Amino acid sequence: MPEVILQGQQLSLLYQEGTEKTFAVDHVDIKIHKGEFVGVMGPSGSGKSSLLYLLSGLKRPTEGTVIYQDTDMHMLPEPKLMGLRLRDFGFVFQQPYLMTYLSALENVLLAAPCGGAQSVMQAHEVMQQLGLHHLESRRPYKLSGGEKQRVCVARATAHQPDILFADEPTASLDRTNGEAVMKLIAGYRSRGAVLVVSHDPAMLRECDTMYHMHDGHLEL
Repeated sequence: MPEVILQGQQLSLLYQEGTEKTFAVDHVDIKIHKGEFVGVMGPSGSGKSSLLYLLSGLKRPTEGTVIYQDTDMHMLPEPKLMGLRLRDFGFVFQQPYLMTYLSALENVLLAAPCGGAQSVMQAHEVMQQLGLHHLESRRPYKLSGGEKQRVCVARATAHQPDILFADEPTASLDRTNGEAVMKLIAGYRSRGAVLVVSHDPAMLRECDTMYHMHDGHLEL
């Protein structure tokens, strides 16, 4: 069995409004192994996106710990946590957030932890692999929805992160483009772990491990 690269232990995210308490994530345990594609499926409001945000360091848990390569992520000060996310993690979100005044290539380079010729070379390489080389100079308004999301996958993977996180990455795409994007994301497990949350089981059919989430609870 490959080594565990990331794990959440008794993770909870609690929201409180007055005396009313709501658990978005309720005492969840999860392990992600190197080279594994993990899917988390659940309806809207089930807590799956909140779990991704906790595991990726985008939110801090109310309770519990997130261990990444023997480091308790949420014990890190914010500048170090930001540096870890930039260096070791890649993100693809539901909407293709691209800077409209930058070209596709320049958008990919935004995620490079260090600039220079090496980052440009890596960006060119990943865009070639994803069939985007002919779109490098185009601005987002000249790209289709599927092309924009593929640029987001390129941006998330160009620096070869240890873990790729994807939050409903196909929700705004049609079935054909959604399947094409998921094929790219699933293929990344040859280089690193992949965690995808989705409400659509068809988009997670290639995953190695499937979890189901309901009302903040996680189960296999």
